[in-house]
Amino acid sequence: MKMGKDMVNGEIAELLRAIAISYQLKNPEKNKFRIIAYERAADAVEHLSSEAKDVWDEGKLKDIPGVGESIAANLDEIFRTGKSKHFAEVMKDFPPILFTLTELPKIGAKTAFKLVKNLHVKSIDDLEKLAKKGEIAKLEGFGEESQNEIIKVISQFKNKKADRYLLPYAESIANELITYLKKKSFVLKADPLGSLRRKDATVGDIDISVASNDVKAVLDYFTSYPKAKRTLEKGEITASILLPNNIQVDLMVQKPESYGSLLQHFTGSKHHNIALREHALKMGLSLSEYGIKEKGKLLKFSEEVGFYKKLGMDFIPPELREDSGEIEAALNHSLPELIELFDVKGDLQMHTNFDIETSHDIGESSMKEMVDMALSLGYEYIAFTDHNPSRSKHNDKEIISILKERLRLIGDINYSLKDSVKTGVHYVFNSLEIDILPSGELAIPESAFEYLDFALVSIHSSFDLNKDDMTNRVLKGLDHPKVKIFAHPTARKINVREGVELNWSLIFDFCLKNDKWIEINADPMRLDLPDALVREAVKKGVKLTLGTDAHSKEGLLNMPYGINVARRGWAKKSDIINNLSLKEFQKMLK
Repeated sequence: MKMGKDMVNGEIAELLRAIAISYQLKNPEKNKFRIIAYERAADAVEHLSSEAKDVWDEGKLKDIPGVGESIAANLDEIFRTGKSKHFAEVMKDFPPILFTLTELPKIGAKTAFKLVKNLHVKSIDDLEKLAKKGEIAKLEGFGEESQNEIIKVISQFKNKKADRYLLPYAESIANELITYLKKKSFVLKADPLGSLRRKDATVGDIDISVASNDVKAVLDYFTSYPKAKRTLEKGEITASILLPNNIQVDLMVQKPESYGSLLQHFTGSKHHNIALREHALKMGLSLSEYGIKEKGKLLKFSEEVGFYKKLGMDFIPPELREDSGEIEAALNHSLPELIELFDVKGDLQMHTNFDIETSHDIGESSMKEMVDMALSLGYEYIAFTDHNPSRSKHNDKEIISILKERLRLIGDINYSLKDSVKTGVHYVFNSLEIDILPSGELAIPESAFEYLDFALVSIHSSFDLNKDDMTNRVLKGLDHPKVKIFAHPTARKINVREGVELNWSLIFDFCLKNDKWIEINADPMRLDLPDALVREAVKKGVKLTLGTDAHSKEGLLNMPYGINVARRGWAKKSDIINNLSLKEFQKMLK
């Protein structure tokens, strides 16, 4: 297993999982808590918004959830010397291919070890060839059925897309299937599971649960889904189908009286459930997808609320189930009252087709079309935040002229809305999304700010500056008195581009001191500020805004994805600026 001073998060996560596997093979009972610790640390590092090496540079490795003193010390050694003597010692008895094989579905550490030891497997392709030759079936404890299963999982692994699906894409597939399932009266309930139900930014697997008294009918109907290319598996209570683009959907059916237990168990996350089980054991209880066992008797739960209540807890919303303090809060009855979609009074980032000759992409819909869509959504106010005019195509005088004309058009719209107080949108703010140049300067002349109610600033270029330079760039850009919002602050594009490196402590402190706000961008390709940083901002007391970054009227419908991020970051209604009424928001601007 590769180690080096410049390891990135994905490589570190793989290494930590390899350590967990090594401990599992050496002595699983003795190393139970070590295994859990390394698996949790791997997940935490994999989902960090900054590189772990940069966190190490700041001396804050132990601030990463799950990275305790021992793991932090070994990572410190790697970043200093390029290797960890302890990690090398733990893994020395196992060839690297063993850890690669455990990435295959249904192949655990012990199975992988047997295959490597007995067949001298060198690669996944090597394993596939041996399986097709019948060599695996000859091994003790395997047989033809196991061999065929391994051939199948290798094929699925090779066909599976490397990238996780964006949440809206996975949701649309799941929702269409759930609608199909609910057409039948024997389907009493149907829900998404896993990261899809927890509203993570990306989804790896699409899993669905169903409550029914007729399990066979549900499985037969599911595997007859018209869009299914073929059925991968059909058991007594589960089934799997393959959709176009090799998308696998798994279904699990449970009796209605135990459905709440199943829903809780398979919503996860893994670490939430591990912590929940540890708590239950202290109470003399054991948990499963069928219910809670107490003194040999299985207690069944049709709803999750009852399941958590039995454990002495308030109901924990799915978005919070990441083992990041939610269990303790549920026990102490101190869970936050999370923001809801209906709390939002306005959308604070959108782009129209006004011919501004922007530095970036122009919107597709007119100002009127955006207002009409906002009216249908019941907003009190919106902000037009077109990109600033291109500096390369215009001089200062031309930029001022463009912004004067834009101000006139927005004024006309506001005049037409003056009688709409009772019917919907009654004010459109005149804003602009302005580039923060690499120097920290803003991409419009100073006199242009006179024609704006307020401004958003963002990074659209030179993403590879080092952390200190990037932080100074942002702080300088935010310092202008007309600037209120730092938009899509990490500048990430999910599955396309990692976010920029920033010193978030300095950014948050500056925003608090200077009354600046940080955006949660609801565009599914961004979802930026990421949920982990939303949580940090909320803890610090930094105010946040929600904006769809819509470039068409349909884009205004993406607000729920911003709400998902806010909820995963433990944000309450009071943490979000555009939950304020129009009058309250106007006061905040002053």
